[in-house]
Amino acid sequence: MTGEHTYTVNQAKLSVIRGDITLQSTDAIVNAANSGLMGGGGVDGAIHRAGGPAILEECKQIVVRQGHLPTGQAVITTAGKMKAKYVIHTVGPIWGGGNMGEAGLLTNAYQNSLELAASRGLSSVSFPSVSTGAYSYPVDSAARVALRTVVNFLRQETSVKEVIFVLFDSRTYETYADTLWDVRGEKG
Repeated sequence: MTGEHTYTVNQAKLSVIRGDITLQSTDAIVNAANSGLMGGGGVDGAIHRAGGPAILEECKQIVVRQGHLPTGQAVITTAGKMKAKYVIHTVGPIWGGGNMGEAGLLTNAYQNSLELAASRGLSSVSFPSVSTGAYSYPVDSAARVALRTVVNFLRQETSVKEVIFVLFDSRTYETYADTLWDVRGEKG
């Protein structure tokens, strides 16, 4: 599978693409952050490198004000030198086998990111696959949680009119594309 897979939900566009999230020009990109908000590997490190020091400076101020970011919560900073205007940082769960509330925490990470975008009047958001890298959440399970959460959010009135899942590797992209077709088939 290649290209873009798109689904319309309540006049909003939900897409799955393969690419680099740091190059997106949506109003906000979402960072799969760690609770300390200090950058790291994977998507987190790529976003901090691409956006420059302004992101880290705002993250440090947030940590001083409120401490570490709990799993499932979200905060917003500048996007620095990237095309997007903002970075929404969210902390996904570390996979512990599936019986430790991971699905609920991952749902919260996506839901709270979308609610934060809507509270700022943003119209477009790009997401990575949260928690499927270093946090070891199985991609197929994470894709179902992510896409269902976004579809349910877009079914309500919101300023968010476009959500793009930007997936870096072909396996993750193909899993999300297949899952989008499954979600499209659901009646709700």
